[in-house]
Amino acid sequence: MNYSEIHNISVTQYPNKCSRKFEYGTAGFRTRAEYLDHLLFRMGILAVLRSKVKGAAVGLMITASHNEEPDNGVKLVDPNGEMLETKWETIATSLANAPDSEIVETLKKIVNDNNIDENASAVVILGRDSRQSGVGLSRSAIIGIKATNAIVKDFGVITTPQLHYFVVCINTNGAYGEATTNGYISKLCRAFIKAKDSNTKNFYSKKLFVDAANGVGAIVTKALQKELKDFLEINLFNDGTGTLNHQCGADYVKINQVAPINSPTISNARCATIDGDADRIVYYYNDENGKFHLLDGDKIATLIASYIKDLIEISGLSILLGLVQTAYANGASTNYISGLLNIPVACTDTGVKYLHQRAHEFDIGVYFEANGHGTVIFKDKTVELIQEAATNNTCTESQRKAALQLCNLINIVNQTVGDALSDMLIVETILDARDWDIVTWNRSYIDFPNRQVKVHVKDRNVIKTTDAARRCLSPPGLQEKIDELVSRYSKGRSFVRPSGTEDVVRVYAEAENSADADKLAGEVSLAVYQLAHGVGPMPNVPL
Repeated sequence: MNYSEIHNISVTQYPNKCSRKFEYGTAGFRTRAEYLDHLLFRMGILAVLRSKVKGAAVGLMITASHNEEPDNGVKLVDPNGEMLETKWETIATSLANAPDSEIVETLKKIVNDNNIDENASAVVILGRDSRQSGVGLSRSAIIGIKATNAIVKDFGVITTPQLHYFVVCINTNGAYGEATTNGYISKLCRAFIKAKDSNTKNFYSKKLFVDAANGVGAIVTKALQKELKDFLEINLFNDGTGTLNHQCGADYVKINQVAPINSPTISNARCATIDGDADRIVYYYNDENGKFHLLDGDKIATLIASYIKDLIEISGLSILLGLVQTAYANGASTNYISGLLNIPVACTDTGVKYLHQRAHEFDIGVYFEANGHGTVIFKDKTVELIQEAATNNTCTESQRKAALQLCNLINIVNQTVGDALSDMLIVETILDARDWDIVTWNRSYIDFPNRQVKVHVKDRNVIKTTDAARRCLSPPGLQEKIDELVSRYSKGRSFVRPSGTEDVVRVYAEAENSADADKLAGEVSLAVYQLAHGVGPMPNVPL
């Protein structure tokens, strides 16, 4: 590596103009775009070093997901298509915060500590979402990559899940799929068409309304709309002509419990909403009385897990199926899955990387965060078992059909990461097979009313948690107070956790009815404010 060139470029073109400390989290780095040029230059170099260590292509995605502009961000993708290894998150943080004068020293330390062969080849797969700032930030990353004489494959404007998919396709020499946008679309569409049930429907309608959050997902949705027009009638809105993530998108709908802007006014219309980089999806509808109903990641996870369980039982295969959730999963969904469906449920820390890791412990692992970020993971030996059953003449016809349908699902699923549009096609496949409308799906179980509240504090690090963030270790007395408050309400549950990016404590509360959920959320927020050095206005507790 030409350290002299890297130093000169860093000091003259990409000095750190931001006084804040950067920290690599589940979403990578994320802040206002104006502060990110130096960081993208550095992350371009880091991606090269990571590629040299692994001997395979590494991804670099420029996105701020559900955030509105002017925010942007960057995250790295490991060769297997999964999130960056935890150890390298720490390395990324150290490089991001190194003084301009110490860039070369920091890079040499990374090389020495990780026994990196500087002469090894490296490939970086680059992508960005549709934010205007992405063009300049992409250029900054490319300059960093080329300063190390590595190869960059720039896919331009793509969804985050597409980048993960392309990384795996390239590192498997095409075994996982073709590393092109057309190859990605073609694989999804072929599998979806094969999986479609041909029987006459009484309740399921192929008409679907999709809110694309005015993001990059609109481009892919339009391609699906064209390819699947005879099988799924996609009615697209917030299609990129409006403001990214403004009053639209999965995160907006989930948090505010309202339909996005420009949503259809048709009663009981089946609607899906994705986020700005298309890795989250939730469904919703307004009933005949105008009441809003949300079908979030929990509802999607339970739908998928229950359907896969049915197929496993019909196929007669011995497969361990499990579902992974976080503490944010609604208690009613956990009761439904573990109690009624008798499917093992595991709980992990918040962050899709933790769910992804835990899902690997099952033969088939379904994981979703309540925000709609999730997928299904199939072990290689499980895929082989299913494929063999689908063509085994000693099996009954119904067993072979069930195994074949599992094969179709495997090809629809983007196993590398949560993929909103892949997940959408899985949901549509299952609703079609079961002949369910969205109201029937929603009635599978009734969510407990829940609330999510932010409490501003002097220092979020005063909050320490355990048991997948379900219990609070500090400050002293806070967990005891939460326990006492929860005990007052039927079906009550609440937990707190610190934000990963700002001095905010996130409060989650649920109870048997909406009024109690409001009160519990307010009371726990007040306890956090009082015991964790809250700042600003005191939280309101409903009477």
